[in-house]
Amino acid sequence: MMSYGERLGGPAVSPIPVRRGPIMHGPAFAYVPSPQEPGLAQKLRQAGVTLLKVPLMLTFLYFFVCSLDVLSSAFQLAGGKVAGDIFKDNAILSNPVAGLVVGILVTVLVQSSSTSTSIIVSMVSSGLLEVSSAIPIIMGSNIGTSVTNTIVALMQAGDRTDFRRAFAGATVHDCFNWLSVLVLLPLEVATGYLYHVTRLVVASFNIRGGQDAPDLLKIITEPFTKLIIQLDKSVITSIAMGDESLRNHSLIRIWCHPDPMKAPTPMPRAEANISQTLGNATMEKCNHIFVDTVLPDLAVGLILLAGSLVLLCTCLILLVKTLNSLLKGQVAKVIQSIINTDFPTPFTWVTGYFAMVVGAAMTFVVQSSSVFTSAITPLIGLGVISIERAYPLTLGSNIGTTTTAILAALASPREKLSSAFQIALCHFFFNISGILLWYPVPCTRLPIRMAKALGKRTAKYRWFAVLYLLLCFLLMPSLVFGISMAGWWAMVGVGAPFAALLAFVVLINVLQSRSPRHLPKWLQTWDFLPRWMHSLQPLDHLITRVTLCCAKPEPRSPPLPPRVFLEELPPATPSPRLALPAHHNATRL
Repeated sequence: MMSYGERLGGPAVSPIPVRRGPIMHGPAFAYVPSPQEPGLAQKLRQAGVTLLKVPLMLTFLYFFVCSLDVLSSAFQLAGGKVAGDIFKDNAILSNPVAGLVVGILVTVLVQSSSTSTSIIVSMVSSGLLEVSSAIPIIMGSNIGTSVTNTIVALMQAGDRTDFRRAFAGATVHDCFNWLSVLVLLPLEVATGYLYHVTRLVVASFNIRGGQDAPDLLKIITEPFTKLIIQLDKSVITSIAMGDESLRNHSLIRIWCHPDPMKAPTPMPRAEANISQTLGNATMEKCNHIFVDTVLPDLAVGLILLAGSLVLLCTCLILLVKTLNSLLKGQVAKVIQSIINTDFPTPFTWVTGYFAMVVGAAMTFVVQSSSVFTSAITPLIGLGVISIERAYPLTLGSNIGTTTTAILAALASPREKLSSAFQIALCHFFFNISGILLWYPVPCTRLPIRMAKALGKRTAKYRWFAVLYLLLCFLLMPSLVFGISMAGWWAMVGVGAPFAALLAFVVLINVLQSRSPRHLPKWLQTWDFLPRWMHSLQPLDHLITRVTLCCAKPEPRSPPLPPRVFLEELPPATPSPRLALPAHHNATRL
């Protein structure tokens, strides 16, 4: 009797299955013998290794958060005084579009929305800036703070699938902020609703000064970060408020005072070093690496920038590898089911709002939306957290960071309390308004679809992620800022045609995908345009040739089949990992 393999022209294979093997049912499968059961010693060894990975993972997470703190200090050293100079020109800040761009650029420069917000609060409370002029800057700082987790997503560019998910999870924050600003900034300019609502809230409550916002995360991270660098952030605020006497003062803190309320006024670094001989018993010299350096702030900032990026990349890579080894098999399935599962049917809609509460609470604990969103980005890349669940977590993180600002505003002096609290409330109501626009109705959750499209684009062209960062957070804001310096007429003359062209392109794209029959035949596709105007393929060829021109040519390997993402397959499609080639010689049952 001929076996099934012999009838197909292949080698003879016994049709009788091995006793211990599992039987797989389906259109295409092969018998695979099950591995030997591990012994007790091997199980104990695996359990011990797993237990050791948990503190190792927490260690990598700790240094990852510390690297974010040092990265913020590095940006402040490199561009803090520039940020102060930008804030100083009130004529520009009176333009709402210019104020928005200033908020983006300053927050990107100092890598901290809390720092830029504190500068705004100080300027408003001192009378240098009106509350109505500060609201667009607050909106811009909300956009600028989302650049950190986008940078973190770049560290997962090694694997296209992980990178696609991670970049989509990071940019959902960007898309939400940009869409909210595009709707709410014109509304605020036309009606001033944020200004009037927050003024009524401040006037209706008898608000008393409270305590400082809790430094829960800094209690853990400061013992390490204080050994590297300590900054005097009040210098940036003073420059923004027009105090030119601190122009030559270094941001690097040299003298640390045990009682901050009695600390002397800042002075140039040379005078600060001389003051040690004056016998000031209340002064103590700070203990960090750069306390006695003769390097300028820019050089120290660049050194810290390079070091913190190396530490961030290293910790992130090791953290992802540790998470990969821990979150696999049944453990990954359990965690995924817990995080991504909705509530029972009558209360399914509550799940997203519960995720917002969790995101707000976690952000309140760590006191930074950038830290929270950057920490969940690797989990999104690994597929542990879905993009649909990451979206409400991110929205809750936006709310959490505003509550911290409110507590900080409540700690202001009585004469500054009203304006500081009103600005903090503007930040809070801006995020609440954005959530009402882009979350309650499922069809309005455009940030999810936009982020997924960006993720697919970056998975195909990984250089697009860097281009996206440069365009959205540096080049385009700088261009708008330059045009705004020419006045309103220049902005309208350039912005109106660009906005009209953008609206036309979006409308045509929607019609092409949903009802192309309503368009002329030549407009049903963009093929009538030059290829470089509707495709990134020519630019990809150019970048590939430039990057590989100096590389040693490698032998060509046979082409691989195109990769298929599982979530893009129809529900009835079997997993491609179970499909076997036609020439497979295993016994088929």
